[in-house]
Amino acid sequence: MPTTYILINSDLGSDVEIIQKIKQILDSENSIKYEVQGVYGVYDIIVKITADSMDLLRSIITNKIRKIDKVYSTLTMMVIEEQEKS
Repeated sequence: MPTTYILINSDLGSDVEIIQKIKQILDSENSIKYEVQGVYGVYDIIVKITADSMDLLRSIITNKIRKIDKVYSTLTMMVIEEQEKS
């Protein structure tokens, strides 16, 4: 199953609000598993999403998460599925 990690930079002090919005978005999606955490460091939030298809992941990231107000930037890392099988 396709998995991605999304590192998010947000406006100062908006991380709790963004995490709530991400959870609302991802709770409404069928056939995905996710984790979302606020973190210290260069990025403010990290999200791990596993879905049935790569197209679904792309759609969620591009059309929903990246369009949340106060999300400054994102870095998306797709897991190499072939390496998980070995």
